[in-house]
Amino acid sequence: MLTPITTRHATGTHTMFEYDFMVNAFAASGIVAVLSGIVGYFLVMRGQTFAGHALSHVGFTGATGAVLIGISPIWGMIGFTLAAGVGMGALGERLAGRDVAIGMTLSLSLGFGLLFLHFFTAYATQVTALLFGNVLGVNQSTLVVLAAIGVLSLIALAAIMRPLLFASLQPELAEAKGVSLRLVSVLFLAIAALAVAACTQIVGVLLVFTLMVGPAAAAQNMTTRLSIGLVAAAALALVQAWLGVTLAFYTDWPTSFWITLLAALVYGVSLLARR
Repeated sequence: MLTPITTRHATGTHTMFEYDFMVNAFAASGIVAVLSGIVGYFLVMRGQTFAGHALSHVGFTGATGAVLIGISPIWGMIGFTLAAGVGMGALGERLAGRDVAIGMTLSLSLGFGLLFLHFFTAYATQVTALLFGNVLGVNQSTLVVLAAIGVLSLIALAAIMRPLLFASLQPELAEAKGVSLRLVSVLFLAIAALAVAACTQIVGVLLVFTLMVGPAAAAQNMTTRLSIGLVAAAALALVQAWLGVTLAFYTDWPTSFWITLLAALVYGVSLLARR
C-alpha cells in the first residue's frame, strides 16, 4: 500500500515525493548515478568497459544463488562481483584484448544464474528485476547498503587516484617508477565491482552500460580535463537517473527504458559536439 509522506496535492493528483517509494528511488538512483559516473570514467579511460559488463553477469549468478540459499540477492551480487573483480584485476594488463574469454565468462555466469532459478522457481518472478532493474522497489535497508557502498567505493577510489591515473595513462613509466600495475588493477576492479553491484539495483544486469559507461563516455567526448570530466560524468549520470525516474512516474513506462534512452541521446549529442 502506498503511503503519502504529506497531504499536498498538485492539480488533484499526488506529487512524486508524497510517496515513500519515490523518495527511496530518488535517493538510491542519486547515490548509484554519482558512483557509476565517477567509476565509469576510469573504466572507459582504461578500456575495460567490457570487463565491467562481465561483472554484472557474474553478479546475476551471485544474486540468484543467494536467493537459492535464502539470503538477500544484493549480498550474493556484491560477493560474486567483488570476487570476480579481484580475479580479473589479478590478470593485470593481460586482461586487455581478452574479449572472447570475458564473453564466455559472462555467458556462463548468466547460464548458471538461470539454472539456479530453475531449482528455486518460487522466486523466478525476481528475474526481471535482476535483469532490468527495479529502482521503484528499493527499500530502506537496500538504500542503506547502497549508501555504504557509495561512500566506501569513493573513499577507496580517492586513495588510489594518483597511481591509478599514472598506471592508466603511462603504464610503462609507472611500472618503471615502482607502481605495481597488478595491485592497481586489482584494487580498481574491486571498486568497479562494487559500483556494478550497486548499478544493477537501478538498471539491472543487462543495462549496466547505461549508467557505468554512457555518461562517462559522453563526458570524455566533451572535455579532456580530468576534474571537469569527472564532474561532468557524475552530473550526466545523475540527471539521466533522476529524469528517468520522473518520466517513469508520469508515464508508467519502465524506469530503465527512460534512463537508457536518455543515456543514448546524451552520448549522441556528445559525439556531435566532439566533431
